[in-house]
This record gives sequence, structure tokens and C-alpha cells, in this order.
Amino acid sequence: MKRREISFILAGFLLFLIPLQIQTTAVLPDLLPARQINIDRNITGNIHNITDMDMAQTRVAALDPAEEEFAGSIQDALGESVGSASIFSADKTAEDYKLAYERAKNANWGYTNLGIANVSDNLNIRATAAEDGKLVGKLPKDAACEVLDMDDTWVHIKSGSVEGYVSQEYLVTGIPAKHRAEELASTVARVTTDSLNVRAEANTDSEVITMVPMGEELEVAAVEGDWVKVLLDDEEVYVSAEFVEVSAELGTAVTMSELLYGQGISDVRVDICQYAKEFLGNPYVWGGTSLTKGADCSGYVMSLYKKYGVSLPHSSRAQANCGTTIKVSEAQPGDLIFYGKGKTINHVAMYIGGGQVIHASSPKTGIRISNVSYRTPFKAVRILQD
Repeated sequence: MKRREISFILAGFLLFLIPLQIQTTAVLPDLLPARQINIDRNITGNIHNITDMDMAQTRVAALDPAEEEFAGSIQDALGESVGSASIFSADKTAEDYKLAYERAKNANWGYTNLGIANVSDNLNIRATAAEDGKLVGKLPKDAACEVLDMDDTWVHIKSGSVEGYVSQEYLVTGIPAKHRAEELASTVARVTTDSLNVRAEANTDSEVITMVPMGEELEVAAVEGDWVKVLLDDEEVYVSAEFVEVSAELGTAVTMSELLYGQGISDVRVDICQYAKEFLGNPYVWGGTSLTKGADCSGYVMSLYKKYGVSLPHSSRAQANCGTTIKVSEAQPGDLIFYGKGKTINHVAMYIGGGQVIHASSPKTGIRISNVSYRTPFKAVRILQD
């Protein structure tokens, strides 16, 4: 008699579970894309015969690369696997899944199909998918791009204002690109006022070190209430949080027009600028002079000029006393631009034309290109007397 009672109880419990499973499954199309649900429905038919680990492995095997990327983004947003077991988890609501979907759509820093340059220096961007195609730009090491189309050899990309073709061999895409981007993305503070004071400490009574123009981006070290600690080259300084927008950014391509110098510029000036750009992305090392293994600001400039037979001291202040002082507005490619903390020079960069300088900036960014007015220039000096 007891066996019959137990059998009836078990049968009733199982009958009760069936409509619950059907009802839960019917809600899902509003929460996740249909292709995702179809895959999970195929799995749930055998849900009582396999373990959670089996379900995860079966589901991953059924996904194509695009679906894997979507699932990976959802998983990141929810903080766990998105197999059948988690879809039916009682602690996730419809709002949780909707929020996860929105996060997943924006998980790649604004890129739909993210690509990352996997090179030691710069990746050539060409107008056509051919090795002899016209150069239209450069994608620096670890910079990001939108992948528009690809085959076994060439990838059609867009990065910043540059669109063209790069070698598939040197571009990371898909899930590896997202993981690489998570390591590379830097938090920046974009200036939203005409001229922003940069201070030594986080208060309005502190010394104003320099001023930064609207639109310039500063590397964020930390957000501390009403103040943002930023890196000004190799120094930690502060700006008011009220006048900046903080966001995560990835580097983008450089156009060929940003690499040109204009008419009337001597060959030696063009050559030293081209030479300087060969070391973009290489490390910043305090006291260093190696263009490949690491240099600080004055060590970088000193080593560049050494190739052209010019001897400079290893100090930005000492270099500022070399050559001929000129107006910043008169600077030509190859001239030196100096920056200061208050009235003391503490940084040097080389002007490369087009309103830009190249310099060994900080341990975080290494050798980079910036706008000449990324901070207030202190003075300009002409070393090359051509």
C-alpha cells in the first residue's frame, strides 16, 4: 500500500513539473534572440539525462563563432554560464536578461566586430586588398578597428577616420580580440571646457601645473569624488571631475595625412620624423635611452638626434638651452617642444607637423603621438639648422 502511495505522489509531482517547464520556455523569446533559444530548446529535450557540465559542452559545440561571441558577452554580463541550467535559474528575472542583452550589445567599446592590431610596431592599411595597394593609414600596435569583411588573406576595416585593407595575419578578431581589448582599454578623461586647469593636488588652492584644451584626453589613474587623478606624462596630477567625461577607450588608426609634413620641409626633417615613428608604442623607462627597450622623454629625443650626428644632454631642462629658441607657432618638423610644471621645464617632445608631437610620454602609454597643445607648451627650440 505504501508503495502505491509513493508512486502516485511521484507521478503527480512529475506531471506538475511539465507545464512549469513549458511555461518558462515560452517566455524566453522576448528575452534572448531566437537563434539562442532554438539551440537551448534542442538541449532541454534531454535535460534530465545529462549533467550541467554536459549541457554546457553540448551547447558550446552547437554554436557558430558569432553565437559564441554573443553568448560570451551575455555570460560576462550575468556573471555565469548561459546554458540551459542558468536560463531556468530562479534567481534571474526578465529584467536581468534584458539588461544582460543590452550590456552584451555594447560590450565591445562600440565595435560590432572588433579587431586588434597584433604587430610590434604599425600595421599598414591599404586602399586595395593587395600588397602594392596605396597606403592610406597605419594601425598602431594594439589599436582597434571595425572588421567590415574578411577572407583568408585580407581584412576590410575601418578605424577612426581610416578605411582600407590589412593583412589578416596581423589582426586578432572574435573572442580573442575582446579579451585582448579588456587588457588594453585605457580609462580617459575627455576635457569638456575651453581650458581646464591641471593641479598638483585635489583642491582649488593647489598650484596650477598647466592648462589643457577642450577635447584633449587625459589618462585616468583614479576617480576620487569631485576630482580625477590623471597622468600628465609621467606625473600624477588632478582635474575637476565637473569638467571631464570619463570613459574607456581603445587606440585607433593614424591617417596618412597625419604622417605628412607639408611643402618646403628638408629631407633630414622628414627623415627624422619618419625615424621617430618607427618606435611608436615602445616602452617608457625612466632614465632610459633605448629606442626599442625603453627611454624617457629626453632619452628618446637624445637617441633620435644621435643618429643624425647631433649630441644632446640627457635632460629636458638642459636640452631646452640648446639650439635656437623659436615661437611654438614657428615650429617645423624635427624642432623640439618643451612643457613645464609651473615655471620649471620637465618634459620634451619632437614636433612632427600637422599640430602634433611625438614623445616618450608615460609608463602606461610609452612612445606616442599627441596634439602639440595637449598641455600648454612652455617653449620651442630649433636644433636642426638646415
